[in-house]
Formats: sequence, structure tokens, C-alpha cells
Amino acid sequence: MFRLTEEQIRTELSGLDGWSVLNGKLHKDFVFDDFIEAFGFMCKAAIHIEKMNHHPEWFNVYNKISVDLVTHDAGGITQNDITLARTLNLLEK
Repeated sequence: MFRLTEEQIRTELSGLDGWSVLNGKLHKDFVFDDFIEAFGFMCKAAIHIEKMNHHPEWFNVYNKISVDLVTHDAGGITQNDITLARTLNLLEK
């Protein structure tokens, strides 16, 4: 897996609603109606995450989940991170 260039990342971000680059990682804050909805999202996401074997850095407080994606082995953002970001956006709906 190869690290994407800055230009590739900018191009991908144009199609990733709510995502940005923060501290060298893809970042998004998901906000739900309550804790149960947020936790349910995390449970659904965990199934896809495990299948991909690509685990995010995420943090949950009540109805908010902050997600950071980076491929440590590649030293930056890769297509795996983009794919997982797209998957998380689909699960959010």
C-alpha cells in the first residue's frame, strides 16, 4: 500500500463529505441524535473495519465520534483510508 500524494488526497476529499486532513490524517466528526445511535454506528462500522483489517483511531463521547484514518505502515494516507472513509459515510445514513 502506497501513500497518496497531496494532489491525490485533495482529489479524493472532493468526494468525501465532511472529511478533511488534520495532523496528517483523514478526519471527520460524526454527530448522532444520542449515545445509542452513535454506539450503533460504531458497532456496524466495526464489522466492516475488521473485514478490511484497517482499524481507525476513533473517540466517542455521548453522541459524537471523532475518526482519524491513516495507514501507519505506509507513513500517511492511502487508498485504504479513502475506502474506509467512504464506507463510514455510507453507514452514517
